[in-house]
Amino acid sequence: MRWTRAVVPASALLIMIAGCGAGPSDRPHVAVEHPPVPGDSATSAEVPPPPAAEVPKNELAWRDCTRETFDELGLGPGPAGLVLECADFSTPIDTAGTVRGNFRAGALRARLPQTPVDVPPLVLTSGVDRSSTATLAGMVTGPAGALLAAHPVVAVDRRGIGSSQAIDCLPAEIRSGLHDNAQFAPGGDPVAAMIDLSRNGTIACRDFLQPYDGTFDAAHAADDIEQLRREWDVERIALLGTGSGAQVGLEYARKYGDRLARLVLDSPTPVGVDAVTRTETAVQGAEAALSAFAQQCAGIACSLGPDPRAKVTELVGKAAAGQLGDISANAVRTAVTGFLGSPRADQSSRVAELADALSAADRGDRAPLEAIIDRQENATAGDGQFVNSCTDIPQPPPAPQVTDLSAIWAEKYPAFGRSAALSMLVCSAWPVTEAPPALAKLDLPVLVLSGAGDPVTGAAQASVTGALGAAGARHATMLWQGWGHPVSAHSGCAQTAVVEYLKDGKLPGDGTACPA
Repeated sequence: MRWTRAVVPASALLIMIAGCGAGPSDRPHVAVEHPPVPGDSATSAEVPPPPAAEVPKNELAWRDCTRETFDELGLGPGPAGLVLECADFSTPIDTAGTVRGNFRAGALRARLPQTPVDVPPLVLTSGVDRSSTATLAGMVTGPAGALLAAHPVVAVDRRGIGSSQAIDCLPAEIRSGLHDNAQFAPGGDPVAAMIDLSRNGTIACRDFLQPYDGTFDAAHAADDIEQLRREWDVERIALLGTGSGAQVGLEYARKYGDRLARLVLDSPTPVGVDAVTRTETAVQGAEAALSAFAQQCAGIACSLGPDPRAKVTELVGKAAAGQLGDISANAVRTAVTGFLGSPRADQSSRVAELADALSAADRGDRAPLEAIIDRQENATAGDGQFVNSCTDIPQPPPAPQVTDLSAIWAEKYPAFGRSAALSMLVCSAWPVTEAPPALAKLDLPVLVLSGAGDPVTGAAQASVTGALGAAGARHATMLWQGWGHPVSAHSGCAQTAVVEYLKDGKLPGDGTACPA
């Protein structure tokens, strides 16, 4: 069943690998082709390994969906021998019983011919940044690497996103207005127009979803993963949370910590911060990723010319001035950051694709860029993302602050700052839910991965490791020096570290770096 609604009237600095020099160095250890050095051996010897995850006793009704998944996502054929399998399972809308009924959750399993059948799967959630199934499919587009060769990976989509029961609640004109940051709204005041769009979109979706409009937060997403554990009839699972999926992972740890065997938080969204800090962290990551992309683009003499970064910034300005027809400045940001944040494992080999689309738009041929915009909006800005992200997001800033920040950030972050500031108003009318309790206790070593140029979350690991430390959890952070999101989709070094951690629960040395 698909939820549908008729349309109704509705009033960081990029870390670079430096050359070796004389004298001592305080830089992190660099892992190249071998697993990172384990953490403090004395501590490791004193702490017994945590209980392992288990092989499912009861399997879902998996069906092969390899070709249809890659066709739907436009990812090409995939590596030889890869098998993608789809399944559904029923999960309670609210485990507390305040709302009765069930919801259909979607899952995708990936494996290779050499993937062992007698090892536990790794459960993946990418939250609301992109569907978990799309993240997994993108992760395995290139050489599958160490992770999939060692473990099957099962992605679980959040409610209303990807292969889970869909949500279709926003009237088309509201959806397009939010995507464009109200650039084309009459009156010339995008802040006021965004507030109106948010209000009308909130009314439409909350009316449609009643009485379960409050069941789309990270805590309920954790309940859905717990239901999968129960379906499998296992005591413990291993969980990988990427981006905002890290919030789901932390919620699972808070609610079901004794059911966790391993927890990996990859490129996590900041926790315990306000909306402005969260957004600015992401903008800093996007600007760093753009700089890295531009460097690679210039290195291959791409069509954006000798200064690709300046050209992208110039194109955003042209869109803001209405010189790209109906392509808004925020749509250009969506295309560029969506591409830079794609989980495709072959992403770095596709630099020319984005450069050529942007160059064509600058010449007046907007079709290639429009195709990328449509693809990224479908992947990252659907109605399910609107409902879930607005339910999770902290209190958005008031309109006067957004007006000020749009001007300040336009100077500070010339490519994406102004659009990012205005986008904070997408959820301005959504009721702010009470923040869940902090993670109080977690007796589990946790692996955290962070990228230097992350256009989705930025370098946000400090807030996450702070929360883990406050809960008493041992943790270690690996730093990938490349650009993209998430780290595990792009770094073989990080994948190797994840496999080693899944094996025995041992953490790498904190601050170990993986080269780009």
